Amino acid sequence: MAILFELSGTISMKISQGFTRPWPSVLMFLFYGISFTSLNVALTSIKVGVAYAVWSGAGIILISVVGAVYFEERLTLSSLLWVTVIVAGIVGLNISTKGH
Repeated sequence: MAILFELSGTISMKISQGFTRPWPSVLMFLFYGISFTSLNVALTSIKVGVAYAVWSGAGIILISVVGAVYFEERLTLSSLLWVTVIVAGIVGLNISTKGH
């Protein structure tokens, strides 16, 4: 839930056009509030490093896709490479924490 509401907050931030559009601006604060609350709840059962890595990494991946599809932002080959590195880092972090 934290990841999806963070994604919604970031989309709302883009749509708010620098706080010039009231409803997307209000939704941005609402979505980020729900996102941080959800992340806080998740931290009761997930290690903070893993939770934050997954939350931020998944957010980066999802907002990159949304930016490309809905906002026509260009994803370069190098940006796709670095997103792949982020995914590898998240997977590696999850694998390394499950063994301990």
